[in-house]
Amino acid sequence: MSETVVVVVPDADILASTVAARLAITIIDAQAAHGSASVVLTGGRVAAKVLRAVRDLPASAAIDWSRVDLWWGDERFLPAGDPDRNETQAREALLDSLPLDPARVHAMPASDGPDGEDAVAAAARYADELGASLPRFDVLMLGVGEDGHVASLFPEHPVLQETGTTAAVHDSPKPPPTRITLTLSTIQSAEEVWLIAAGPDKAAPIGVALEGGGPKHLPAASATGVRKTLWLLDQAAAAQVPTQR
Repeated sequence: MSETVVVVVPDADILASTVAARLAITIIDAQAAHGSASVVLTGGRVAAKVLRAVRDLPASAAIDWSRVDLWWGDERFLPAGDPDRNETQAREALLDSLPLDPARVHAMPASDGPDGEDAVAAAARYADELGASLPRFDVLMLGVGEDGHVASLFPEHPVLQETGTTAAVHDSPKPPPTRITLTLSTIQSAEEVWLIAAGPDKAAPIGVALEGGGPKHLPAASATGVRKTLWLLDQAAAAQVPTQR
């Protein structure tokens, strides 16, 4: 059964530093245990802060970046290099400064890629890259939306019923309307799932999720890891965390 841990820090800057330090240690430990590490990245303002903090972290020098696989939990289905793509933001914040093996950076397809604007085919292409037997995800990071969405899994959206490893998202309630996402079952395959949130607008859905809100109404409630589910929050986001935790 997955262990659930809630970590609360004073503000978003300290949150980014805290997540960065944990991420570096997790990668180092995974490489010591398995020879490599596999990390699923997320997007958003806090995620960019985390990646910049990793870049500036002395412990990053202890990581063999050539033996790190990077994946994404979701992506805006936009042309390659678009500033709103999670991949673009991650490259600018950290990835372009690292000695990564390009073959181990698994970006989700862009709308000007080999499948053109066919998001269903693009999602299937990413599923093929993941493989029939999913990689071991040592850590899968997620932001939490004001409505309780994670990745591009939105409350009561039909994509929550998808049973494959990836899915195309149409009519997203947040722009852009077309996206690619890992499904809930793929997220739940990760060894550790980290839900990272800052700001008072996240407090209500986080409180409900930690009280056990259902996945149909609050996808964040079902974003759990095999071994550990870690909520990393600033004080504002943690304002409604149940006191018994």
